Amino acid sequence: MNISTTMDLKLLVILSAIPDKLAEFYMLLGLTFDYHKHGQSPYHYSTQIGPTVLEIYPLAKSQEAADPTLRIGISLNDFDNCINRLEKAGANVQPPIQTEWGFMAIVIDPEGRKIALYK
Repeated sequence: MNISTTMDLKLLVILSAIPDKLAEFYMLLGLTFDYHKHGQSPYHYSTQIGPTVLEIYPLAKSQEAADPTLRIGISLNDFDNCINRLEKAGANVQPPIQTEWGFMAIVIDPEGRKIALYK
């Protein structure tokens, strides 16, 4: 049974020690964020990618550092322009290559997460 046909990813939350800087980085990908809070939650950044809400929250008080092991893959309509923006901003962008999943470049976000960008 292929479960992926019966569900969608609705929410992805990134916890960050530097949420303002992280949101600025993700804006280079073309994302636009709202800055808001829900009830007692802390202020955070939120955007929509297809059916998925991506949110950037500050670390919980008990956390000392962000988890850099999360890996995200994003398909871009303006791939070449995005890569140029990232490079001009000094981001760590690996040269694009052809893979079995398509033309892809890896960029490292300010907290060390690998983001796969697909053309």
